[in-house]
Amino acid sequence: MKFPRKGLTLGVALASLLLSMNAHADWAQSTDPLVVQPAPSNNQVQPQNPPGFAWARHPTGPAQYEIEITPVGGSATRAVVTRNWYLPTKALALGNYTWRVRPVNTTDWSTPRAFSITSRSVVWEVPDNATLRARITAKAHPRMLPSSFSPYSDWSAQKHTDLDPFASRLTNEVKLQIGALPDLSDARWPVVIGTPLTAAMAAQLTDIRQRINEASRQLEAASLMWRVKRDPIFLNEALKRGDQLANLDPNGPTSYTNQDQATRQIALSLIKSVDLLAGDLDATRKAKWLNIVKVRTGQIYDDLSGGSGRLDQYPFDSHGNTAMVFLTLISTLSLGDIADAPKWFDFSFRAYANIPEPWSGPEGGYAQGTAYAEYTAGYSISLWDPLSQVSGVNLYAKPWAIGFLDYAMQFVPPGSKVHAFGDGDDTEPDYRVWRAFASRLVNPRASWYMSQLPGFEDALSYLQLPYPLVTNPTKIAPGNSAYFPSIGWASMHSDITSPSRVSLYFKSSPYGSFNHSHGDQNGLLLSVAGQPLLVKAGWYDWYGSPLWTDWYRTTRSTNAITFDGGQGQNVAGYREELQHNGKVTGFAVNAAYDYAEGDATPAYAGALTMAKRQVWHLRGANDAILVRDKLSATAAHTYEFNLHAPVVMTVENPLSVKIAAGNQSVCVRSLNNSATFGKWTGPAPKSGVTEDHGAFYLKGAANTTAEFLVLLDVGCRRPGVGISVTNGVKTVTVGSQSVTLY
Repeated sequence: MKFPRKGLTLGVALASLLLSMNAHADWAQSTDPLVVQPAPSNNQVQPQNPPGFAWARHPTGPAQYEIEITPVGGSATRAVVTRNWYLPTKALALGNYTWRVRPVNTTDWSTPRAFSITSRSVVWEVPDNATLRARITAKAHPRMLPSSFSPYSDWSAQKHTDLDPFASRLTNEVKLQIGALPDLSDARWPVVIGTPLTAAMAAQLTDIRQRINEASRQLEAASLMWRVKRDPIFLNEALKRGDQLANLDPNGPTSYTNQDQATRQIALSLIKSVDLLAGDLDATRKAKWLNIVKVRTGQIYDDLSGGSGRLDQYPFDSHGNTAMVFLTLISTLSLGDIADAPKWFDFSFRAYANIPEPWSGPEGGYAQGTAYAEYTAGYSISLWDPLSQVSGVNLYAKPWAIGFLDYAMQFVPPGSKVHAFGDGDDTEPDYRVWRAFASRLVNPRASWYMSQLPGFEDALSYLQLPYPLVTNPTKIAPGNSAYFPSIGWASMHSDITSPSRVSLYFKSSPYGSFNHSHGDQNGLLLSVAGQPLLVKAGWYDWYGSPLWTDWYRTTRSTNAITFDGGQGQNVAGYREELQHNGKVTGFAVNAAYDYAEGDATPAYAGALTMAKRQVWHLRGANDAILVRDKLSATAAHTYEFNLHAPVVMTVENPLSVKIAAGNQSVCVRSLNNSATFGKWTGPAPKSGVTEDHGAFYLKGAANTTAEFLVLLDVGCRRPGVGISVTNGVKTVTVGSQSVTLY
């Protein structure tokens, strides 16, 4: 969500003066796109107070840095740190600031950067490591359960009414799984994992993940139900599953090298159960479980602490960042039981609190797509609940968390049938996850979202919450449009509170096609009443598969521009995926229309010299969408304005095509008579799914420039369209609404 830039005139002026006085190379800003970017920056109002600071490492690799934070008109404060980030323990006073940093004992200051703390900046403080460790170790086991926890026999009548349905579900689940889950041993997974990854390797890695997740859930659920009901059947099942996980070889098929997801889950479930079963584990078994936690967590720590904390400098690592929060919770629960836990804790806790995810800025969002955002929300619940309970640091109160949920509200609004952008966008949202995440935030928008979503929360997490759960009784719907600048996503809804809403999504991301993102800069998605009409083609079989590489993440499978038979944006390489990116260059909301514009020129890796798209979502009776693409290259091309539908499209004439699905429709009309429509055939879709593909084709003019002008007529209302040109400026009139094109 965009934070308005108000009250920054003085800060901007000061920053400009400082920049003019410091013309030396700014070492804190790396030219490598994989390196952490300086923050705060861009003279922005900070959502969080105090903000988190980060910078690229100095080329000399100093052991310490000195950071200086200066309020405008005030005295500087300084702090010395050993890593290239800093999170103050106390909130800053309201006002405009600059900050800079240098290696200790040098004068090589970075260029000053300006930021502001205002009344809109939410106070969120994290104590120093020593204070946190003392707070945590003062708590008796089980630490991860709230003070309101009590055994089933002591529940009040009201608590029985509220929690019995959840206790019953979890009881039945555990008992059913006692006979259903397979016994686990290393012999189950004989395939040796290597490179390149084969389908057989991918299948085994998936099986390991699924079986470990099942067994670890059963272990945690049985441990919890033993503490709730004290029925020996639960204790016996917990001991059985814990022993099986503890007997898996940390250097075997479930090793950190082979399957890092398995290692982190085994270590976490064992330490959770050591905590939950406090007083009921015999000394021998407890020692064995703790030793496995020590070995497996040590592997995680060794990886993440390598390179002086590799994620500090190179944050764009999906598995690494997930491992970091696992390490944070494991170390928190291990304090006092494992000798290495303080080392793990001091390395991970405040680093994770500083930047929980590198896939957005402090305003929230998630560049990897809403399917992976949902996955992140799911594991965050299982990790943040005990982490917040044990440490007293409420991660759900971090401003990034509400920004993350704001993003979900906009791109996975109630009734959505598929996800938006990125890997897994072909799947259906699991609203139980978003409902659970929203329930933890004492926020009126979160309360609105929660009230609109179906389903019940997972009993395993719900029974570990404080009772009664505190939510905000006030429900306020989010705005109909939103822009998340750090990820380059914009949403435009006709009325987000209406089940019949028109929802248009636009993306032009600085993250490019990196990791789980796709080559869809300046891409569009359209749905009406939750029914997808303009969709992303293809499906997510597995990361790095031939289908994923050659089709699913390519530009041709998106509602974006290609040329000369499907050539699109660069999705190859590593750094290149970040460098070949997009950017939202304009966003505006008014009573007549929403507007977004994006520049995807860098995404085409030099093949095009201009690739800009403008989008107007016209409100009112027409409820139409006008799309303009401005394209150029050093050579003439045939350009393609691609469309993908979940049904067979009806070609009405060379300039118009109709998409009708689920009682909803859109008629897509080319307003450029030279751009005519034709269908083309793509790879086979997932079984049971229909996909149809086509494009408006436009041959590059002699001057190598081209322009598409396309109307998305939602509901096929067939409004009159007029185009006029005055003094070289084009105006398009749709029904009674006019748009001037610049």
